[in-house]
Amino acid sequence: MLHVWEENWGLRVAECPCDVHFIEWVRENNLRNQSIYHFGTGGHHVVGVELGGDGSGNTIVGITASTGEYEDFIQMSIERPKILANYMAFFGDIYLTNPRLLPDFDIVTLFHVAEFRSEKNDSYGALTERGMIEALLSKTRPGGYVLFYPGSYAWAIAKPLVEAMAAEGQITREGAYKTLEIYRKPA
Repeated sequence: MLHVWEENWGLRVAECPCDVHFIEWVRENNLRNQSIYHFGTGGHHVVGVELGGDGSGNTIVGITASTGEYEDFIQMSIERPKILANYMAFFGDIYLTNPRLLPDFDIVTLFHVAEFRSEKNDSYGALTERGMIEALLSKTRPGGYVLFYPGSYAWAIAKPLVEAMAAEGQITREGAYKTLEIYRKPA
């Protein structure tokens, strides 16, 4: 059986500001016409709604493993169909990412690496944490951004993977923005 996330995460900026900080980073850097992959939509879908609806030309594909968050996306789409012009969310397990099913992206957010992976995913052959990161990195355009959130409760697991990939030259640390770590795929 598919490992699903039972919670529907509302926008709780005090606990988890990564989505809001990401929106601010995109806007402050005037990143326009970017193709964005967003891991962990939350029931609020703030990244897709804000960046997809601000006239910047950005397009967002979001993934959630929460049936409640996906149902919120469906309801939001019914009530405000213009959202669908630049934002698409889908339900699935990110650890089953098949790069052949995805377009290339300019920006990939991996704020929730290691928060969801468990032995439940093993039962159906899901990717490892590193395998998932590498699958999405393969869909990141050269020079594209990959962002992480050190405030995640699972950062202690994710950080060594990120550092190893940086040491291997797969990504290069660009800097930080508020609560986010910013990396780039070499051009």
